[in-house]
Amino acid sequence: MKKSVLLIFVASMMMASCEKLIMGNDMQASAVNTFGYLWQQFDQQYSMFDVKNVDWNGVYDSLRPMVHDGMPADSLYEVCAAMLNTLQDGHVNLYASYDVSRADSLYYRFYTETDIDMTTVILNYLGINYHSTAGMAHSSLCDGKVIYIRYGSFGSGISVGQFRHIIDLYPNSKGMILDMRGNGGGSLSNIEHILKLMPSHGQVLYRSQIKNGPGHNDFGPLQETYAPQTMDEETFAKPVLVLVDKGCFSATSAFAICTQAYDNMWLMGDSTSGGLGLPTMGYLPNGWRYRMPVTRTIALDGNNYENGVPPDIYIRLDWDALRATGHDNIIDSACCLIINDAIKK
Repeated sequence: MKKSVLLIFVASMMMASCEKLIMGNDMQASAVNTFGYLWQQFDQQYSMFDVKNVDWNGVYDSLRPMVHDGMPADSLYEVCAAMLNTLQDGHVNLYASYDVSRADSLYYRFYTETDIDMTTVILNYLGINYHSTAGMAHSSLCDGKVIYIRYGSFGSGISVGQFRHIIDLYPNSKGMILDMRGNGGGSLSNIEHILKLMPSHGQVLYRSQIKNGPGHNDFGPLQETYAPQTMDEETFAKPVLVLVDKGCFSATSAFAICTQAYDNMWLMGDSTSGGLGLPTMGYLPNGWRYRMPVTRTIALDGNNYENGVPPDIYIRLDWDALRATGHDNIIDSACCLIINDAIKK
């Protein structure tokens, strides 16, 4: 897994370094040059035009009349940020010394459509005396028959040994709930650490391509990422229900598509918010920086889920019932599926 990801990462960093060398000091840092350069770099290097349904030429035509040399820097920033905002990509940003742009509707969805209430989770499911191992909070439900793990960020490291420790604490379980709702992503290495304790036969997890030409559809060959070899003979082959929602992004979406390769793993909840391309950084003539994805990821079923990975089992949180009874209907439903052996691939 690391090999293909590392190759793509190195290639994306080389693109950013070469760009800085080519640009050098030859291009004047005027407003017109800065705007045009930003538009052109995305036109030639951005990897998601095929799934974003954005007329990039039309975006240029609508915003270019607003740009003129000598305009205030903050006004230019607003126009450039508005241009990038049309992509609605959480891996696209514009960085000035005084601001950072972000995809407004995407971030709005992160916070308004996240289907988890942590107070309810802590009080009624984890329990006040829950265990905490690395970045995972965990406990057991249904008289020890279900392992419940809350993993809020792939930015919180978890080693294979630590994940093994969690599993070993609950020897009588019939399955696991891995709650990743609201997990905005983080390190891809943590995906590998979790999957090393899932049944592996060297299966393909997904395929990736890196942008390698100026055309919107210019990509290099597909590179396969394989399931990591298990660390010991005793893998967790029992059912694993991975809870996801619109608050899931980047590495969490990558984990979500990996579940397609495992017979014992299912996605449950709402679609994620995507973010499957690896980003790189670039520089504008006036010193601002930008970020954009330069790869695309194709799931086992052949789809590019950049705009969101759909669940196997669709269910939304019943907020009214949660407020009235303190019950999370998503966790409760997952428990029922595991206890009653009611889930099969």
